[in-house]
Amino acid sequence: MKIYVICIGLLLSCLTITAQTNYYNVDRTFVENGYTYQCDVLKGAKFVRLYNKENKFTYVEQIDKNTKDMISIKENMQEKQLEDDSWTKQKCYSIINGAFSSTEKQRIKDWEFTVMLYVDPDTGKVSEVGFQFFSNTPYGFIPVSVFRQIEVELKKNIWFVPTQQGKRRNYILVGWLHEVK
Repeated sequence: MKIYVICIGLLLSCLTITAQTNYYNVDRTFVENGYTYQCDVLKGAKFVRLYNKENKFTYVEQIDKNTKDMISIKENMQEKQLEDDSWTKQKCYSIINGAFSSTEKQRIKDWEFTVMLYVDPDTGKVSEVGFQFFSNTPYGFIPVSVFRQIEVELKKNIWFVPTQQGKRRNYILVGWLHEVK
């Protein structure tokens, strides 16, 4: 009888897993409630880039507005583009963590995804948000509406103070690997 119960439990678990939808396993455009998101997948790696279709900077190189020269990774790391503050990092984390349901948090526990903020160098406001993850991780099963909620809240509630070097950029990129808590 015990083996029978275990087999039924395993069968139900398998059905639950296969019933979940992997939203991001192929290139796809999501047209939702007043917004459109694009999912670009690097096929062999199953690497997902998810972003609002209205984003202008997702595939645009960061440049110096004065010289029109492309900014190298080395320059980006060496030049301070934003003033230090004591609140934005924790507020970003809070917004992101709060967007996921308890069930989703359990599913993605111990997994990270990349969050990218494209900051307007003139105003310091977040103008665009993008996400990156692998489609075969639990993030592949999170609906686009959750990522949209994160985008809207970050744009509404987060701002930075650009330095003089930052103001010379066409945008300031702030990104990190995030583990939802």
